[in-house]
Amino acid sequence: QVQLVESGGGLVQAGGSLRLSCAASGSIFSISTMGWYRQVPEKQRELVAAITSGGITNYADSVKGRFTISRDNAKNTVYLQMNSLKPEDTAVYYCNAHSTTFRANYWGKGTLVTVSS
Repeated sequence: QVQLVESGGGLVQAGGSLRLSCAASGSIFSISTMGWYRQVPEKQRELVAAITSGGITNYADSVKGRFTISRDNAKNTVYLQMNSLKPEDTAVYYCNAHSTTFRANYWGKGTLVTVSS
């Protein structure tokens, strides 16, 4: 099992920045890809960014050039640096970890990001 705890959400004005953190614990040896997803009411959860254990990254088109995902394997933590935030970035952001060993996806409880116009 893997446990994920997010932090760093909050209220920010448009054009501002926030950094989300996600700390993993438990069977961390099994984690391959980690990522951030977001969800707004009545819409499906969508991928924002992901990073493999080797550092390969993938971003949603809507955040390319504004968001940066990074990973500190020594601290078992993944970060999402969000710059030039827009009101449409408002959502609950969830951390995700994929375990190839257990063939499972794990989720944090989410952290709310609100961008005011």
